Amino acid sequence: MAEQAKAEKEKGNAAYKAKRFDEAISHYDKAIELEPDNIVYYTNKAAVYFEQTHYDLCIETCGKAVEVGRANRADFKLIAKALARAGFAYLKQDDLDNALLYYNKSLSECRDPAVVKKAQELQKMIKEKEERAYENPEMALEEKQKGNKLFTEGNFPAAVAAYTESIKRNRRDAKVFSNRSACYAKLMAFPLALTDAEECIKLDPTFVKGYLRKATCHIALKENSKAELAYQKALELDPKCQEALDGYRKCATSETAEEVRNRAMNDPEVQAILGDPAMRLILEQMQKDPKALKEHLQNPAVAGKIQKLLESGLIAIR
Repeated sequence: MAEQAKAEKEKGNAAYKAKRFDEAISHYDKAIELEPDNIVYYTNKAAVYFEQTHYDLCIETCGKAVEVGRANRADFKLIAKALARAGFAYLKQDDLDNALLYYNKSLSECRDPAVVKKAQELQKMIKEKEERAYENPEMALEEKQKGNKLFTEGNFPAAVAAYTESIKRNRRDAKVFSNRSACYAKLMAFPLALTDAEECIKLDPTFVKGYLRKATCHIALKENSKAELAYQKALELDPKCQEALDGYRKCATSETAEEVRNRAMNDPEVQAILGDPAMRLILEQMQKDPKALKEHLQNPAVAGKIQKLLESGLIAIR
């Protein structure tokens, strides 16, 4: 019986590969009649239903496969495969919650890297879907105005809560990130303030206040060279910005050249860059010919290293 069942399975596989799906189902059904305790025939049949977009039948057959597999102590990898296939079918039906449920059931049997990746992608999709469902521009504006009032009153923790709710309702308003950054700065939570300032800049690279917020955070974190770069960017956008002018001058005179060099040289990343013969050659070229900088910045890897040296204060572009 088992040999006959195997022969039917092979015929079913051939029909499946040739996309003769009804024929494949017929052969898998015969295999199941001959050897009903073999999980493989059910998972193969489920695969055919999946290709035919008969997702309910696919899910039902996967359930039967799991039932048969558990009853007959099938390899846990085969049970995991059936559960994952049910998850794929639920995903095709846009039933994200059940898809994730079955992916996780599959992973509890076997940590297949492909299913792990699918589950992670699906978690992200579910989160994004929930965020989109929660969006409400009108309520976002109400919470923003509420936060502004609380900030003016000096109630910074409550202002943070209001701005956070505004962001949840509309993640595309750069000014709310700027406002929350200011709140975090008032609360001395400078790493959080810096994160918000950077998100503000990401949303609106032309928003001068975002760079001013960023500079304030870097100064508080004793990263004057980074603050100087942020002020430089603000001045590129608004050459008459007094706060940026004052901040830039203060940064430029706050540390001696020796202090800047000593601090930078204690940074392992800076040490690695300066120890790279190719980078030393590039820096020599830049010193001799300032126009060479533009060419080197076309290389993302080199540009990142130059940016790091600028932030450290070891080099400057005037």
